[in-house]
Amino acid sequence: MTKRTAAKHKIDRRMGENIWGRPKSPLNKREYGPGQHGQRRKGKLSDFGTQLRAKQKLKGYYGDLTEKQFRKIYGEAERVKGDTGEMLVGLLERRLDAVVYRAKFVPTVFAARQFVNHGHVTVNGQRVNIASYRVKEGDVIEVRQKSKQLALVLEAVALTERDVPDYLEVDHNKMVAKFVRTPGLSDVPYPVQMEPNLVVEYYAKN
Repeated sequence: MTKRTAAKHKIDRRMGENIWGRPKSPLNKREYGPGQHGQRRKGKLSDFGTQLRAKQKLKGYYGDLTEKQFRKIYGEAERVKGDTGEMLVGLLERRLDAVVYRAKFVPTVFAARQFVNHGHVTVNGQRVNIASYRVKEGDVIEVRQKSKQLALVLEAVALTERDVPDYLEVDHNKMVAKFVRTPGLSDVPYPVQMEPNLVVEYYAKN
């Protein structure tokens, strides 16, 4: 098992939820946390604990962003007029690695970050290798010609466990996606309940 996969599974077990809805999640076998005391950690969470877990779950979902990265995105969401939780989700979904994952060009959000970093993707015809690059409405994201037959890409397209959301227009024959609009919380197909309102409460107090 690679370090990357181990980290992904550890997040699932730490959260106590299969946050990506993957059939290989260890939670499908063991519904308790990692470590020798994992089975004992089932106490009632305080308000702070609930808010912290909501933040860790949302942050972990997008490839376990660093706290600095996530806090920066939250700060941007806070400055925009409107519901901060909705703005936060919208900004996270505009990350290039998130779009590549949603478009089913790769099987996992971790693979999406690596796929972008290795230069397999173009935005409006220009190669972009920064996973945190923020796409805009109308942008066209494409897998580069030499990368379209990679086993990783073919595996992702064949996945039946998730669908492409309607804020993307995707042609898997050409491996092209168009970012139609910025989604709100209700538009995003999270396999588990995300609570950005609790993330807002967490940062408001900390």
